[in-house]
Order: sequence, then C-alpha cells, then structure tokens
Amino acid sequence: MSHANRGLVQDGSSKQDGVPLCSLAELKLRFLCPSDLPEVKTLCKEWFPIEYPDVWYEDITTNPRFYALAATFNAQIIGLLVAETKPLSKMNKEDQDILPPSLTGQTQIGYILTLGVSDAHRGHGIASLLLDNYLAQLSAHEAPRVQAVLLHVLTTNHRAIAFYQRRNFVRHTFLPYYYNIKGKPKDGFSYVRYVNGGHPPWTLIYPFIFALKNVCQKYLEKQMDLYLSFMDLEKAYDRADRDALWKY
Repeated sequence: MSHANRGLVQDGSSKQDGVPLCSLAELKLRFLCPSDLPEVKTLCKEWFPIEYPDVWYEDITTNPRFYALAATFNAQIIGLLVAETKPLSKMNKEDQDILPPSLTGQTQIGYILTLGVSDAHRGHGIASLLLDNYLAQLSAHEAPRVQAVLLHVLTTNHRAIAFYQRRNFVRHTFLPYYYNIKGKPKDGFSYVRYVNGGHPPWTLIYPFIFALKNVCQKYLEKQMDLYLSFMDLEKAYDRADRDALWKY
C-alpha cells in the first residue's frame, strides 16, 4: 500500500462549504489551497517520519474530497488535519471489522490521515480545535452518514495515543510492521471513535473481547508466551432445572 493511504498522527480560500471559519485572536482555521503546497510539504517533512509522494500534497491542497484544515497564526500554518470520508468497503481489510457485519459496505467511515501541530505551538489546544471542527462537520445534517472515525498511529507515539484516548478513541487492533519508515518496518495501532449512532460489532460482549485482544497484543509486542484456557459456561453453569423453577 502506498504511503498516501497510511495515516500518521503527529506526537502531538475555502474549498468546502458548511464549516465556519473559526478565529481566536490571531489563530484562525481555514482550508488548504493550492498556494499552500510548498509550506505544507515543508511542515510535513518536519512533523512526520513518512515521506509522502508529491501527488499526495497536490491532492490535499486541490481535491475537495479531502478535509484538509489548517490552523494559522499570523498567516503561517501551525497545525494541520487531513481526513477523508470513504465507504467501509473501500477501507483496508484489517479495518473493515470496526463496524457490525450487518451494515452495508457503503456505510461511511471518516479516516484521519494526518494531524500535526508545530513544536512551538503544542499544548495550546490547537490539535483539539482541529479535531473538534472535523467531528462537528461529520455530525452536520448535510454530511454523509459517517458512523466511525478511524486513524493509525505508531505504537511508539505515546503522546499522540494519550491525546486520542482522552478524546474517546479506543484501540482497535495492533498492526505489526504496518509502516515502512526509512526502510525499516514499524508497528502501528488503529484507533476508532464511534459517532452518529455507530457502534462496534458484538456490542454486548465487545468490552470483554477488546480486553482479551489488548492482553494478546501486549504479549505479542513483548514476544512473550501467552496461554489461554476457555470454559464452556453453558455446560459449567446452565444446569438449573427450569421446569422446577417455573412451578414457583
């Protein structure tokens, strides 16, 4: 898969209608335009270890299918969020089980490709402002019915992971060797936040499956042996005499 399709979250004139321009003192939000390409390319090379192809920068600054939102301070870009909306059927195979199988493949997913803020401006809520604006757009009545927001992050990017967990994203799966960074394979996690009534598969037992998956992933990451035992609860506990119970 090309780098352009693998999202990465940093350790930390409008093309689209319907999303208001936000301003707080000298901080403003606006969508990218073609003239931003050189600046965005320079910033992404500073912020992210992945080398994106030139066509990716052209796409996010010209193609309206990308939600490419910039935070600017004194007319300079200091933060950036790039996302797109796509059908569940178009997601990578390892990401298609974030929603119940009963939903059609045309169910929409919001996919965050990048989210970054310059070093000098971190810790001021800029990433939260960008993310909140994006999530609000997904809830707008004219937007496609998106039921989950997905992203990928390096397993070593603890700051970004903590940020997303505070924003109600939950880890979906561990992705060994998901990234190729400077010729070296790196592991990743996928994180998901459910919106607009979306929910994970197996809603009633999902917390238990999620906990078991996390335990297995931890042992896999540390290359440690893990032994599991399973109990047939029906045979172990479901021995009550229902006919006798109904008599009382």
